[in-house]
Amino acid sequence: MAIKTAKTQWRDVVLVCRKCSKRLKDKGFGPDGDRTLKKALRKYLKAGKGKKAALIVKETSCFDVCPKNAVIAVNAANPKALLIVPAGADLFEVKARLGLDDGRRLKPSLKLVE
Repeated sequence: MAIKTAKTQWRDVVLVCRKCSKRLKDKGFGPDGDRTLKKALRKYLKAGKGKKAALIVKETSCFDVCPKNAVIAVNAANPKALLIVPAGADLFEVKARLGLDDGRRLKPSLKLVE
């Protein structure tokens, strides 16, 4: 049988440890803290599913780091940098640490007028 390829439109692939996600009793991510890291990142980054998505977030098997009260995530383009994401982490910071750019910028803080 010949080796074939399947083309995708993926620009970025984020891998999240399934075992770490299951170990968190309180899911701990998202605005209300009620989502897993995978679901929170999918919603925040507007990630799709399937071959036509530009960005996907997939759960994978264990990375053998197993932090307490945190989840391991990695951008597949930079596999040397495993990110240990504690429960309740800011998704903007997670996005920045993973090296993802979705065109959004941090809103400037409001200055107090005296």
